[in-house]
This record gives sequence, C-alpha cells and structure tokens, in this order.
Amino acid sequence: MPGYVYIVDDDVSLRTALKRLLNKAGYDVETYSSAQELLEHLPDETRPGCILSDVRMPGLSGPDLQIQLNQRGLTLPIIFLSGFADIRTTVQTVKAGAHDFLTKPVPSDELLPAINRALEWHEAAWTAKSAIDRLRALIAALTPRERQVFELVILGKTNKQVARELGSTERTVKAHRQKVMEKTKAHSLAELVSLAERIGIIHPQ
Repeated sequence: MPGYVYIVDDDVSLRTALKRLLNKAGYDVETYSSAQELLEHLPDETRPGCILSDVRMPGLSGPDLQIQLNQRGLTLPIIFLSGFADIRTTVQTVKAGAHDFLTKPVPSDELLPAINRALEWHEAAWTAKSAIDRLRALIAALTPRERQVFELVILGKTNKQVARELGSTERTVKAHRQKVMEKTKAHSLAELVSLAERIGIIHPQ
C-alpha cells in the first residue's frame, strides 16, 4: 500500500540505505538527522504514514521523540530501530504506544510488513480521530443553554426534570432539545447518548 515513511536517524549512511529501499518498494520517504529536526518540521498526518526512528541518538532519543509527539496529539505510529536487543526499552516504548520495535540490521522481509501494518493502523486511527473531531465540532456549536440541556438529557432526565433544574419551562426545554438534536444530527436519544460516549462526555455503563 502507498504511504509516507519518515526516517529519523543520525547515521547518514543508514538513512540513505533505508530511503533507497523504501523508495524502491513504492513508499514516499522523508529523512531527518535528528528527533529535533522532525519536531521542527512535523509531518502531515492527514495522509497514511509512519515514523521509522532510531532509539539512541544525540540530543533527543527515540523514546523522547515519542513522548513529544504524544504530547502534541499526533497519531503517526512509530517503529523503533535499535542496534541493541534492549528488553527494558522495548517494553517501555511499546507501553507508551510504539507500534513496533525492530533490531538492526532489519531484513526487508521483516521491515516492509511492519511498515504496512503501521500504515494500515494509522489510516484507521486517523479516520476515527477525524470522526471524533467532527462530533466535537457539532457539540461546540451548541449555545450555552443548549449545552446545559444536552448534558442533562443524556443523563436520562425528562423535559420536566430539566426544566426544574434550569428554572425554565418544559416548552422552552423542548425547543432547546429539538435544537440540540438538529445541530448534533442525532435522530434519537440513543444516538445522542452514543455521541456523548464517543467524545468522552459520558462513559458507557
């Protein structure tokens, strides 16, 4: 499958060799001599891609880069390459969200499938993230009063109960509720609750 691979390694000969291999396999490749360089020129995560990063580098290490990317909310998966079979580092990076951890030298029949898996994962993750962002934008479009009605309705409160809590009338609450349904594109209370669960406003029971 086509996709972008962002290589981060301070070893210029290795960067060149990997770029040649991956270009030949049909990938678009960009290379960075350090983790800092990638952070200063963040990849476009709207297209399927993954980061291929060395673990030990001068300045920011591969795991340091992973932490920085996580803090910025980037969904690009990271495949770490290491010249050492360091179990402790492997466990730490995988727990922090690394997609894979490979030991150098990595044969192409091991590297290419790992990249394909990362690209497939990223495409699915980006699609899911985009859907959540769209839902959050719908909620953000609610007025303050509509947001209050929304938050009470998804808790299962009736129009009468909502009106009592907000010091309003049932008729007014009903009108706000209708606006909430229109703006969120929900066709039922069940859809409204599902939307709230998906963006983390309430948690499934």
